[in-house]
Amino acid sequence: MAKISDDIEEFLKSMLKQTENNMIEIHRNILAEQFNCAPSQISYVLTTRFRDNKGYIVESRRGGGGSIKIYEIKMQGEEQIDEIINTSIGESITKLKAYDILNHLLHKKIVDERESHIIKRAISDRALSLIEIDKKNKLRAKILKETLLAIANFNNRS
Repeated sequence: MAKISDDIEEFLKSMLKQTENNMIEIHRNILAEQFNCAPSQISYVLTTRFRDNKGYIVESRRGGGGSIKIYEIKMQGEEQIDEIINTSIGESITKLKAYDILNHLLHKKIVDERESHIIKRAISDRALSLIEIDKKNKLRAKILKETLLAIANFNNRS
């Protein structure tokens, strides 16, 4: 099943690269027929590989074959970090989602490998091991926000 998910993901990303407005509209049922899979497989790919913390916004409409719009967020530097802080991190964040955000920022070259590695260590479960479980994700969100803001501010001064 991973192979078909990879194929669907690559197909959608290649479609996005070919657009001028960073948006595509697809129909879940038509795409499922094209890949000879169930429509739920398309939904799985969209929910796991096209999330906001990976640089995408997905709008789904019911009826009419399941119309779906996929937007790729294309911003640079501080604007990208502000968008991620305001929409993706929130008041609390899991380690997995935080790592996804950092990987996205690394891929977009907004943070470098060293910065990403340092932040991941600072927000790891090991670093936060003395914090109560219910407060850990809140502290992780605060640390992630502050470090990303520090990077954005530093980069703007350079």
